[in-house]
Amino acid sequence: LYDLAYNFWWSWTREARQLFSSIDSDSWARYRNPVELLLNVERAQLERLVENTTFMDSYVGVQRAFRGYLAGNKDTWFRRRFPDYGAGPFAYFSMEYAIATCLRVYSGGLGVLSGDHCKTASDLGLPFVALGLLYRAGYFRQAIDADGFQQHIYPEYDFTRLPVRPAMDGRGRDVIVRVPLPGREVAAKVWVAQVGRVPLLLLDTDLHVNDPADRPIANVLYVRGREMRLVQEVLLGIGGVRALAALGIEPAAWHINEGHSALLQLERLRQVISTEDVDFESALDLIKANTSFTTHTPVPAGNEQFEQAMVERYLEPWVGPLRTETGRLMALGSADHGEPNQPLNLTALALRTSSYANAVSRLNAEVSDNMWRHLFPEQPPEEPVIEPITNGVHLPTWLGTEIRALFRRRYGTDWFDELMEPAAWEFIDEIPDEELWAAHVAQ
Repeated sequence: LYDLAYNFWWSWTREARQLFSSIDSDSWARYRNPVELLLNVERAQLERLVENTTFMDSYVGVQRAFRGYLAGNKDTWFRRRFPDYGAGPFAYFSMEYAIATCLRVYSGGLGVLSGDHCKTASDLGLPFVALGLLYRAGYFRQAIDADGFQQHIYPEYDFTRLPVRPAMDGRGRDVIVRVPLPGREVAAKVWVAQVGRVPLLLLDTDLHVNDPADRPIANVLYVRGREMRLVQEVLLGIGGVRALAALGIEPAAWHINEGHSALLQLERLRQVISTEDVDFESALDLIKANTSFTTHTPVPAGNEQFEQAMVERYLEPWVGPLRTETGRLMALGSADHGEPNQPLNLTALALRTSSYANAVSRLNAEVSDNMWRHLFPEQPPEEPVIEPITNGVHLPTWLGTEIRALFRRRYGTDWFDELMEPAAWEFIDEIPDEELWAAHVAQ
């Protein structure tokens, strides 16, 4: 049961959730967390369940489906279409992930998209690894006090009671990476949230080796202080690249999901310059070639930027290893609006260090392209700088129980594979309107 609990496959598999609920329905209703449930359940209850034929039949069925899912990597969508692929995984960086309610490292839409990317990558069999931060206080919960005012509550999570485990090196030791900050280094422990076939690596700074002022760096998602926010984004970018290196993972492609993690390109530049012995501009061309960037929000608040005087202190240690000047690094992140002492804009930095950029709908791409086209004056007018890829969702997570049952009834257990094909709309259209409407009303 622990193997099942520590893989978020259960979060989009109804039978697995029902299995955990049947162990202790009160605990499951309260926590929606299988690790918490198993830590609290009485041994006598487990012994009773072993004697329960209905439970054991369900248990065997879920375990068979779980093992089959993990073992079926050779027959996935990706392997059928790219059978000879032998390169490294796609590294995906995001500030937040909504995988399940018990892992509250998300606030809203960006997290839902990132979580669904991980789940869908798992279902498709993409070679994929995700990077983020493990927030000890998560994102605030809202409560209404007796006077009717909203209050923000920051719970403190015990990571040992969540479906995450410490990442281990080849000797079985915790993976700890160190990230340079002005005048010091910060240590970050790497945790793994396994999302089906996809590892989600999450960084935690609440370590005794860190200065007390640095331990809360990763405590709160979207912390308010500007310098602490910058430090978080340094940690995500630089620390994420170093976590991959510490685990021996060599990505074939890098995906910057929103500008928060764009500073990962500094560490990639350092790696290329030190191993290939090339100059800064040559290294920049090399990292751009396998980097893609997704921009989401075409308003100033959605495009992180930091004042020049503050940022220069964080860029100074990189000048020597990158064989360049602070001004060149600042120029990479300049939004080019003409004013002196421009801030470092992470969207601009991501665009200038990527070979491909997309927005999340057709209209979003048009607006974003108009916002940022001036950064690329050599781009022909008919060629977009930012292209549209409309947001999707992870279907097994969001499809309702009755609609799912309808699909299974009409098309068997392979209904999900049918929806992955171009003729999916024909598949839907074959369902009589009355059956689809009845399922809709039931939901």
